[in-house]
Amino acid sequence: MIELDAITKVYQLGETQVHALNQVSFRVERGEMVAIMGPSGSGKSTLLNILGCLDEPSSGTYRLDGLNVENMGDDELAEIRNRRIGFVFQQFNLLARTSALENVILPLEYAGVDEREARERAQTALNTVGLGERIHHRPNELSGGQQQRVAIARALVTAPAIILADEPTGNLDSKTSTEIIRLFQQLHRVHGQTIIYVTHDPFTARHTQRVLRVADGQIVEDERVERPLEAGAALPSELALADEMHHHEEQS
Repeated sequence: MIELDAITKVYQLGETQVHALNQVSFRVERGEMVAIMGPSGSGKSTLLNILGCLDEPSSGTYRLDGLNVENMGDDELAEIRNRRIGFVFQQFNLLARTSALENVILPLEYAGVDEREARERAQTALNTVGLGERIHHRPNELSGGQQQRVAIARALVTAPAIILADEPTGNLDSKTSTEIIRLFQQLHRVHGQTIIYVTHDPFTARHTQRVLRVADGQIVEDERVERPLEAGAALPSELALADEMHHHEEQS
């Protein structure tokens, strides 16, 4: 599904060159659920933006479903973003003065989908995330968790093969975060979508099948999670979790 080969991203800040990513290479298979972890400034958000065709690498090769993304023009990239990739952001990025339904319809309008079909698909997406009874509510009438569900429905409505999420639980309390993680796990399990999300939280990362750790613009660890945690299930003891976090800090 995704193949990165020696991806480098350099920003020019005055006379200084900043290497946000440096020779990053990895593959993600279709249907994987992956967490990207790293401290602030590590390059994880830059990596997600390149995966989502929101930013271009300075060098290297990015293949998406066998297609060389770096060779695509603006129209082709826009088509990829609108049809193959669904985005979920930490800040939700909802239009404040429009209803949940209208927010979810928006990507379909850009894609030229018929109005009646667009409304039906948006309704189905909101039902999928458990907001079928809130379709006419505006964002300020919804809780943070409900707003994030609207954002996820918006990402789902074009039936993308890949969902990319940047700190999707970053602005939510622990209970609501668990609900959002559970929703991602259900989408992965039932619909088979490839899901990649950025997180700074080791515990959140353990709910995926694989964890990529980024530091100083490089992948420093690629770990398969043998027993992913199930969101909402019995949690490990605080001591066990602390030991696990300490172990990863020592490895870093």
